[in-house]
Amino acid sequence: MTIRLTQILEELREDHRNLALLLNLLETECESATVDEAPDFELLHDIMQYMTVYSDAVHHPKEDLVYDALREQGTDYAQGLEGVETDHRDIAELGKALRNDIEAIIAGGAVTRETLIGDLRDYVDRLRKHMTWEEEDLFVRADSLADENGNASIDVSLFRDDDPLFGATRKTSFLNLLNHLQQFE
Repeated sequence: MTIRLTQILEELREDHRNLALLLNLLETECESATVDEAPDFELLHDIMQYMTVYSDAVHHPKEDLVYDALREQGTDYAQGLEGVETDHRDIAELGKALRNDIEAIIAGGAVTRETLIGDLRDYVDRLRKHMTWEEEDLFVRADSLADENGNASIDVSLFRDDDPLFGATRKTSFLNLLNHLQQFE
């Protein structure tokens, strides 16, 4: 399925707004952990499950397609964007480490508070910085391409999965997280 570049950019920006809500929730739970309270590990697990099921598997690959479209237009559009895919892999690794920490704790494993907080902060900080950079640079370049070539489109057939939390069809496995988000707003 091929969609216009302007539509994919709208979807990616909406994803960023949704991801920012989840990062806020992660930070709130991190604050609980830093004042000797136990964070809600089930909630943390649900957030990181979403991040690995949707963000790493659908959202970031769609952004990589935007980068590919810019690269196809030549160096004027793509110069300095070589690290996009590497950033996505690094963020996925940080998310995997955090998810492993949380799953180990839930399973009764020994993970220090410092390790959990450090991994949580590293993930949140890196993803926030990355999203800010995308909004201020990558998406601006893509907007320019879309303006110049109103017919610019991208084949996203591999990544058209509906968002399991914020999409029209919500998966029941994310109902706990959805309830927390509604209370958090």
